[in-house]
Amino acid sequence: MKKYELTTETKMVCGKTLYRIRALNSFEFAKAGDLGGWIEKEENLAQEGNAWVFGNAKVFGNARVYDRAQVSGNVSVYDDAQVFGNARVFEYAQVSRNTQVSGSALVFDDAQVSGDEGEGKLAVDL
Repeated sequence: MKKYELTTETKMVCGKTLYRIRALNSFEFAKAGDLGGWIEKEENLAQEGNAWVFGNAKVFGNARVYDRAQVSGNVSVYDDAQVFGNARVFEYAQVSRNTQVSGSALVFDDAQVSGDEGEGKLAVDL
């Protein structure tokens, strides 16, 4: 069962068309009908689990958000970045390239997390 759908509301970011998401069912971070943030394609945000993209946050390219991760604020997650586990990325942070943000990691403010293959992993378990 799908937890969200892509709406017809779009915006262009870095030459890519992003779609606003809408929750189809209620789950931990959204109620049915709530509008979320912006993704390029369904592969960017898992349909299973409680992960959610809020507000003006953008996820595109081959980036993925899944498990119980939250992406909010004016965040951009892109390239091959992954945000998962209980991780939160918020405010004006950017996560890109081959970065993995997981565990209970918090990335916020104006932080920029980026790395080449084998680099850019941020995992915190508290």
